[in-house]
Amino acid sequence: MLTVKNINQYYGGSHILRDVSLEATAGQVTVVLGRNGVGKTTLLKSLMGLVPVKSGSIELAGQPIQSWTPYQRARAGIGFVPQGREIFARLTVEENLRMGLAYRSAGTAIPPELFELFPVLKQMLNRRGGDLSGGQQQQLAIARALAAGPKLLVLDEPTEGIQPSIIKDIGRVIRMLADRGDMAIVLVEQYYDFARELADRYVVMERGEVIARGEGKAMEADGVRQLVAI
Repeated sequence: MLTVKNINQYYGGSHILRDVSLEATAGQVTVVLGRNGVGKTTLLKSLMGLVPVKSGSIELAGQPIQSWTPYQRARAGIGFVPQGREIFARLTVEENLRMGLAYRSAGTAIPPELFELFPVLKQMLNRRGGDLSGGQQQQLAIARALAAGPKLLVLDEPTEGIQPSIIKDIGRVIRMLADRGDMAIVLVEQYYDFARELADRYVVMERGEVIARGEGKAMEADGVRQLVAI
């Protein structure tokens, strides 16, 4: 579904991403791990076109997209859940969800599946996003990204600042979405145990480079915990 080959990205004179390559396959969760400041969020922003890449290629379902705008990438089937959630605090839950349908035809209904995945959102449709708890806002951000039915779901640290019960709910949803087989998931995560439970494949970054990769079930044997320990 997603193929990234040798991308390089710079902020001014700083070389942030160095020949980063990864693949994400439909039906699997690909986890990207690493300490703070190694380039994980920049990688996701590069996938979405929020920052430009200097060289290398990004393909979605075999189609080169590195020159596309963020809007074109979203329309092609990439759903993005940014770090910090970035919901619209003054809009209601329903209005936030409709923002995820912005490029669909007028009158497109909010998919009922979203309320099956996150029942709390149905109870709070008329509440403003800013009035929700952090965990509820994270669920809303994920539901908004899912509203248009993406082929690739990209999540940037969805457990950050979230209570344990909601973390379990989010993990359950991510696993369920992957197991359907029609969506690839790329998950950047600091919480090692959460990542290990979900990972079908893993990538570890350090100083803008990929230093390790492998199957999720081999993370303990491969010493990934030590690679990402602070």
